[in-house]
Parts: sequence; structure tokens; C-alpha cells
Amino acid sequence: MKLHADTFQYGGQAVIEGVVMRGRRELAIAVRRPDSCIILKEETLDPVTERHSWLRLPVLRGFVSLAETLVMGVRALNYSASQAAEAEGEEISATELALTIAFSLGLAILLFVVLPTAAVHWIRTAVPGVLAQNVVEGVLRMGIFFGYVVAISRMRDIQRVFEYHGAEHKSIHALEAGEELTVEKARAYSTLHPRCGTSFLLVVMVASIVIFSALGTGELWWRISSRIVLLPLVAGVGYEIIKWSCRHQHRWWGKTIMAPGLWLQKLTTREPDDQQLEVALAALRRVIAMESTR
Repeated sequence: MKLHADTFQYGGQAVIEGVVMRGRRELAIAVRRPDSCIILKEETLDPVTERHSWLRLPVLRGFVSLAETLVMGVRALNYSASQAAEAEGEEISATELALTIAFSLGLAILLFVVLPTAAVHWIRTAVPGVLAQNVVEGVLRMGIFFGYVVAISRMRDIQRVFEYHGAEHKSIHALEAGEELTVEKARAYSTLHPRCGTSFLLVVMVASIVIFSALGTGELWWRISSRIVLLPLVAGVGYEIIKWSCRHQHRWWGKTIMAPGLWLQKLTTREPDDQQLEVALAALRRVIAMESTR
């Protein structure tokens, strides 16, 4: 039997020795344990956008989706790490989850907001014009991001995550093409996908150049704080650009917008082996099966 993608766009995330796949209201995590067996965990989701229709408004829905994805991603990473290490510990507590997310956001703000903003502020006399300063700031932000990705990609554990990232993309491609969800069918597809979070991050960094240019100049505290406050807006705009470009991915302008993000994914994905594809497909088949019974 073949499983076909419908109007809903399934998505996923690579974790430690595994893959998360998300449907409309269901989520499945598949992890390869050290004894080679695949363990599956199921969750029923309660998206806040389903309870409050106003949160589905354009731009706002992008930030809400990003926030929910971040929380689910941290929980999934914690679960996968414990299963991959065969540690049957307790699930992460709400306090630990909050602290982990706070630390992650704090580190991201330091690296991608504070550092490039402060650097451009210190050399502002050498870069005349608000737009020029924001272009330099955006280039620095991208450079820090590229350097960060290249640095962590040298770690063996991260290389494994990037391979599972490729497996996730191949599985989604197979589903969207209406293929049977088998390793043999999925293997033929690309490790790059236009809706990838890596592409989203690149779009956000480019969109920030335009949006932050509207803030003008000011003291360093103003430049940093205003950028932090506007991060939800930047994320929401990036989300809408990705959705729009995916709807037009077969037209030249859609391909043009998506091309840089796909190139960047060559840093964050690797060709998976058959066992990794098997894990990704197991998660995808399970989430589809769960949703078919609703």
C-alpha cells in the first residue's frame, strides 16, 4: 500500500540517533538504541493555534510555530539522548526544560544578536548609512552562523545528527512524491528540502537586515534591545517567506529564493545509511498511522 501526502505538510527533526516526525495532531519519535532495535514514542499534540484562531494570523503563526517547535525539539532531544545511551532516567522536568530553553535562547542571542550588533556599533563611523551598517551586521551574523555550523560539524555525534537530518528529508520527499515509504524508495531522493529549518534561519537573517534598518541608529543598548524585541516579527516574516516560496517552488522566482537555503543545507545534512533511513521512515509511518485513526 502506498501512503500519499495530502494538503498537510508533514515535517520532522533529527535528534540523537533518531528522528522526530510531526503531523497535524500527532508526533512520533524513533530512536535506534545501542542494541540496534528501534524504539518508538508517540505523543498527541494540542497546538495552541487550534485553541486560539487569532494565533493563526500571518506572521504571528510563524513565531508561535517556532516557539512550539523549540519546546518539542528540546524534549525530543532529551528523550533520544537517554534512549541512545540506554539510560532509563526520568523525563526532563518542566523547570529543567525551561532552563534548557532559556540557556539555548541566551546563547543564540549572544552569538547572533549581541556580537554582530556590538561589532558594527563600534565601527559605525567607518560604515556610513543605516542600511550599510545593517548589511555589514547581517553579513557578520551569517559569518558567525556559518562558522558555528562548520565548527560543530567536526564532532562525530553532530555528523550523525546531520546524517539523520538527511534521512528525515529523504523520507519527507518520498511521502510528498506519493512513494511507498520504504528504504529503497526513499534512498533515491535528495537530502535537501525547501522547508528545512536551516533554510528558515538563512531567510530570517536576510529579513533582519531590512527590518532592523527601519530602527535607525542609536546607543548600543537601544540597538541590541530593539533587535531582541523584534525577533518574533523577524521570525514570523521568515516563516511567511518560506511558505510562499514553497508554494511557488516550481517557478523561477521560487527556485531563486530557495536556492541559497538549499546550498546551506549541504552543511547541515549528510547522506544517511539504510539503517538511518529505516529509523526516519519508522517515525513517519507511525505518525501517519496515528493520524489515520483519528
